[in-house]
Amino acid sequence: MRLRFLIAAATMALAATPAAAVDLGIVAFQMSSDTHARVANAAKAAAEELGWNVTLLNSAGAMPEHAAQIENLIQADVDAIIIAMGKPVETDAQLAEAKEAGIPVITVASGGSQQTLFDVQANEYQVGALMALYLMGQLGYEGNILEERFEGNVATRIRGRILDAVLAENQAVTVAGTHSMARTASWREDVRSGMEALLLQNQGNIDGIWASFDGQAFIIDDILAQQGLSKGDVVLVSADGGTEAYERIADQSSLLMATVTVPFEEMGAIAVDSVKRILDGEDPSDITSGPYYLIDPVLVDQSNVSEYITE
Repeated sequence: MRLRFLIAAATMALAATPAAAVDLGIVAFQMSSDTHARVANAAKAAAEELGWNVTLLNSAGAMPEHAAQIENLIQADVDAIIIAMGKPVETDAQLAEAKEAGIPVITVASGGSQQTLFDVQANEYQVGALMALYLMGQLGYEGNILEERFEGNVATRIRGRILDAVLAENQAVTVAGTHSMARTASWREDVRSGMEALLLQNQGNIDGIWASFDGQAFIIDDILAQQGLSKGDVVLVSADGGTEAYERIADQSSLLMATVTVPFEEMGAIAVDSVKRILDGEDPSDITSGPYYLIDPVLVDQSNVSEYITE
């Protein structure tokens, strides 16, 4: 009788003891980038809503710091790690160490890795196709365009490669000039100077401009507006989405015609939900098959931008 009482009391005590909170590490490669910050902040908010302890780190675009921060989280023995816009090739050693330690790592918009569970990302091949085909359609499949590229990110690189494929099949559209943005802290000035030079070289002879992400397009939009151009004079298209992009598309004084919206906040929340399911014992292959958890992007232009603008 006394033994049964003690067992019952112990069971009640265990039931009354709250489960230890999950310790989650989040590493954003460069929080000064709007998209990196959107993913990281959304993941942090979703995790804190679950009552988790969150360590949010900003690598500030520095590769040594990025690797060191992942290493520090491993040494702190966190329960899981989420990496926003990381560099899995360059941090393979750290990610392998996390895998060896049994710490699940989910990346967002970073590319796949054998050391991580999977990468949550928009289908960038779809993003690239939507961007390129919208631009072609607005041009009537002929004319001269400028390109503002960025080869230092897997997403923007894929978008550019899809543009190349579309251009190869539509040779009445000519690339009059290309500027590739350098990965520097002063990338905005780099884009501005590069595009100003191309516009000067091709003055009055440009029908469209393709920008690999919205941040570039905002700078180009301002340059064009300062030159006295109006919406539709040059077809400007980019990708990522967000409040500023939607407002510019709706604004008749802006030349931005369309963006392909990538749901970064949703991707951050999906990463946290996936971590929870895995820590609860679910197999990662039941969450997504293969190295990617793909999200469908949406083209936003003047025909549907009102659906994305909140009062």
